[in-house]
Amino acid sequence: MSVLAAMLVVLALAGCRTPSTVPPTSPSELTVLGAASLREALEAARSAYQAETPGVSLTLGFDASSTLRAQIEQGAPGDVFLAADTSNPETLAAEGLTSGAPVPFATNTIVVVTPPDDPARIGDPFDLARPGVRIVVAGPEVPISVYAERALGALAGLPGAPEGFRAAVEANVVSREDNVRAVAAKIELGEGDAALVYATDARAVGLRIVPLPEAAQVTATYSGAVLADSARPSAARAFLGWLVGPRGREVLAASGFGPAP
Repeated sequence: MSVLAAMLVVLALAGCRTPSTVPPTSPSELTVLGAASLREALEAARSAYQAETPGVSLTLGFDASSTLRAQIEQGAPGDVFLAADTSNPETLAAEGLTSGAPVPFATNTIVVVTPPDDPARIGDPFDLARPGVRIVVAGPEVPISVYAERALGALAGLPGAPEGFRAAVEANVVSREDNVRAVAAKIELGEGDAALVYATDARAVGLRIVPLPEAAQVTATYSGAVLADSARPSAARAFLGWLVGPRGREVLAASGFGPAP
C-alpha cells in the first residue's frame, strides 16, 4: 500500500469516528429544597436559570421550611435550602450544616383569605373570632404559623378587638395542615372559612383576600443557604447568587414576592 493510500485510510477511519467516543458534557444537577410557598416562583426561576446557564439542571423539592430543615438534619441530600423564614436556615448554620451564612432573598406579606364566594361573610380580621367560623392553620413550627401568631397578637391589641379574641380564634380552628400551601388548598376547596397565609399563596390559588390593618401587618423574610453536604458547592453558590441578584429578584417579583430587606 502506498503512503498516500495509507493516509487516505487513516483519514477515512477518523471521519467514521462516532460521537460516543467523545465524552459527553455532564450537567450540574442541583437539588433545591424550597418552602411550599415558593413553588410557582421557583418553577419560574428554574426555567429562567436553566435557559441562562447551560449545563445546569435544577431539581426542586417543596414542603414546610421546618420539615425540610428536619429532613436535612436527618441526612436528606440537597444543595440549596430556601426557607420562608430566617430561623430555620440559621439553625442549620449553627449546626454546621450549611456552607457559609444564610442570605435573605425575598419578602412576603400575611393576609386573611376566604374562599372566593366567602360563605362565612368575613368582612374584617376580627370576624375570625366569630362563633362558627371554620379556621384552617398549619402546624406550630411551620413559619406561616409563627407569622400568623404575630399578626393575631397585634390584632388582639387593637381598639375594637373582641374580648378574648385570641382564645376565640383558637377555638375556631378546625384543621392543622403540614404546610401553608395545604392550608390554602383547604380554603380553596371550601373545607374552611378563613386562614392566614402569604399573599403570594392567595394569588397563586385565587383566594379572596381580607387585608390586615397596617398596625397588624407582618413581613415574612425568606432566606437561603448552600448546604454543607452539597456535592456541587460551586454550582450551588452560583445559583443562590443568581437568585439574590437582579435577575432572581425580577423572577421572584413576577410571582408577588418583595425584595430582601
